[in-house]
Amino acid sequence: MADRSKLNKRLIYYYFSDKDQLFQAVLESAYEKIRESERQLNLEALEPSAAIRKLVEFTWRYYLENPEFLTLLNSANLHRGRHLAGSNKVLTLNSPLIALLGGILERGRAAGDFRGGIDPVQLYVSIAGLSYFYLSNNATLSAIFGRDLMAPKALSERLSHMCEVILGYVLRN
Repeated sequence: MADRSKLNKRLIYYYFSDKDQLFQAVLESAYEKIRESERQLNLEALEPSAAIRKLVEFTWRYYLENPEFLTLLNSANLHRGRHLAGSNKVLTLNSPLIALLGGILERGRAAGDFRGGIDPVQLYVSIAGLSYFYLSNNATLSAIFGRDLMAPKALSERLSHMCEVILGYVLRN
């Protein structure tokens, strides 16, 4: 990295102390970027069902357009999350999203559209997981099912499926 950016490696270590702190800073920056993009969605101004759908669509597109984010998540998980566990910044970045999602769920429940008792953390993990697993495992899934899961039609079908799954879970039947 230092060679590509034409920086002296000693300067990088002077600033970050070691590789672990550098990786933590990279992770924090990646989370800042996705959370800022989510804030720009203005979900609180939307009707609850539309807000949930928009969050699912955004997450899917963000992961598609930012594959390096998934690579960072994979690396962070290989290290058992220790870089994030030591970061106060990541907690403060994610808390507003969960609070916002909780507010959307409550508005939907109060309107009689959403069922009650939905944990916003679990819901967000489901939204992220539906996108993440498909994209991070597309090569093996495409091979074992004999389908190009990255073809435009397959990607469109996946997004539609994810919206139906998530909205089917939150909507009162």
